[in-house]
Amino acid sequence: MSEAVQTLEGWYALHDFRMIDWNAWHAATPQERKHATEELNTFLSEWQQIENDKLGSTAVYSIVGQKADFVFMQLRETLEELNDLENAFNKSSFAAFTIPVYSYVSIVELSSYLAKPGVDPADDPEIQARLKPTLPKAKHICFYPMNKRREGNDNWYMLPADDRKTMMRSHGMIGRTYAGKVKQIITGSVGLDDWEWGVTLFSDDPLHFKKLVYEMRFDEVSARFGEFGDFYVGNLLTPEKFTKLITV
Repeated sequence: MSEAVQTLEGWYALHDFRMIDWNAWHAATPQERKHATEELNTFLSEWQQIENDKLGSTAVYSIVGQKADFVFMQLRETLEELNDLENAFNKSSFAAFTIPVYSYVSIVELSSYLAKPGVDPADDPEIQARLKPTLPKAKHICFYPMNKRREGNDNWYMLPADDRKTMMRSHGMIGRTYAGKVKQIITGSVGLDDWEWGVTLFSDDPLHFKKLVYEMRFDEVSARFGEFGDFYVGNLLTPEKFTKLITV
């Protein structure tokens, strides 16, 4: 049996993708739309306060294309907290005008492939900040799930640990060339969702998403072992922009 890599876990994550039921929204009375918008803004304010208190974090983005209209990315200390906030929102009048189209459950993860030797993660403020991050409010987001392939000679999980470590270090070096351009949050989802990892990228220039993912495709880790799900790309939604989005 190959040696399993050890991981560090932080906050639980929920990506909640929704479409707006525009027919129902147009059919609603101005008073109903006003009440629903006020409820939405109340949730956004509450989530911002949780982030200010460093008890979690929230990112809100519109989604370009037909897969969804917007996404709430939520980070919380426990799975119960994620469930509670999801249920609370589902009971709101605004949620009644939305259609859930996709969700992803995972947990912020750091791999020991890239660990610093001799450093206790619990005492490293940099590691703790990465495990419990404040989500960036960059102009754009890109999310996609992925697996490591398990087929024939391209079975990631049958490789010796040293080989996996060497390849992951090489893979990580590509990401470092985009430092300051792209912020990456990796969340592990083995046993939590259908894929093994979720990758969320943030950047002020969406072209960086294309260039980073394309460049990584040539790295052996992705070229031989990477399997990818659907990509979701979007634009930052401040409370003001969200109100503008749903104004009819």
